Amino acid sequence: MTSLRNPNTPEAIAPRREFAMRFSSTPRGARLARRLVCHRLDEWGYGYDSPLNETLTLITAELASNAVRHGRVPGRDFAVRLAEYPDALRIEVSDTRTERMPPAALPRPAADAASGRGLLLVAALADGWGTSPHSAAPGKTVWAECRPR
Repeated sequence: MTSLRNPNTPEAIAPRREFAMRFSSTPRGARLARRLVCHRLDEWGYGYDSPLNETLTLITAELASNAVRHGRVPGRDFAVRLAEYPDALRIEVSDTRTERMPPAALPRPAADAASGRGLLLVAALADGWGTSPHSAAPGKTVWAECRPR
């Protein structure tokens, strides 16, 4: 779970473009986050039917759904940030729940399990992913990065 970007480069500090917004911790908020990320990627030149748009939209859906389902704190929103760097696009979903971190090693769910595959999907689709704690407030960020191909 390492970042594709070198933290010592200027690009790691200042993305070319960025979109950030807070959403209600509800299924409706998760759907809106997915749709707005998809739309923003299209505006940035990654068409709706492009593999990168489809991949990042799916990753956003999984991470936003997890924020609503596992990271929800009553009365608190979750945040989404999409950033474009020269070598990768990065999606971050942040919530205020500190005690529920994704596991470092993703367990395989039972074949008949109805859930538990979201982060496995993120790991399979992204070129890198991970978690980080909030520095100024309680909570965590789950991020994923994809390289344009």
